[in-house]
Amino acid sequence: MEKQSRTFKIGAGLALLIGALTLVGFFYLPYGYNDMDSSRMFSPPGIHHLMGTDNFGRDVFSRVMVGARFTLLTALLVVAGSAAAGSALGMLSGYAGGIWDEIVMRIMDTLSSFPGILLALVTVSLAGNSHGALAAALLIIFIPGFTRIMRNGMLRYKSRDFVLAARIAGVSDARIIFAHIFPNLVPSLLSASVLGLSNAILAESTMSFLGLGIQPPVPSWGRMLSESQAFLFNAPWAALSPGIMILLTVLAFHYVGEGLKDRASQETG
Repeated sequence: MEKQSRTFKIGAGLALLIGALTLVGFFYLPYGYNDMDSSRMFSPPGIHHLMGTDNFGRDVFSRVMVGARFTLLTALLVVAGSAAAGSALGMLSGYAGGIWDEIVMRIMDTLSSFPGILLALVTVSLAGNSHGALAAALLIIFIPGFTRIMRNGMLRYKSRDFVLAARIAGVSDARIIFAHIFPNLVPSLLSASVLGLSNAILAESTMSFLGLGIQPPVPSWGRMLSESQAFLFNAPWAALSPGIMILLTVLAFHYVGEGLKDRASQETG
């Protein structure tokens, strides 16, 4: 228990630090994220450039700060949209049961049967290579997971005594779902959402690395990794900086999500 609490605190601290860095980036940048200086190409990390410069003499730290903005925004949009859609589908499926449950879950099984990256590539190629298309593609991938979590929770609670009492009292199905059952599912939904953030950040970085979604000159961590691999041995800091940020951010939300998941399981157990 003590180890779980410590990892949760580490994750929360990292998440706050990255969130603060992202917030500061909206108001202050050491340099313009696309300002080029040919006299400072491949400058190593130092006082003037904390994370060095890239092949165009652009400040890597400024680009990392701006990249955090777009990477985290995409992850938040993906998780919020998939959590909302998955919660609605999962709760209605679990509560209604029967043929509606079969239809919804077979659709979710079909979506899950495709490799996530392949499904995202097909969606982006059909919808166009843009930030919105990337977010929509990742949102579709994440819906089945939230649907199953909320459906399982609904199946666990819909036969409880307090729900049966509400039915006997003539409470409507909508009120039973959203006022009586849903509050009990919030802890599980919250932990799944935070864990989903770590997966969404990793997925967005992977897609950006492949050249999909956010396009130059706007930076994203995955795109910065892709662009810096050509000069990995000349200026390793250009690749290490966004790579370490991806690693720390994924670990941060993973630790927080696991901590919330453990607390939710203890409360329900």
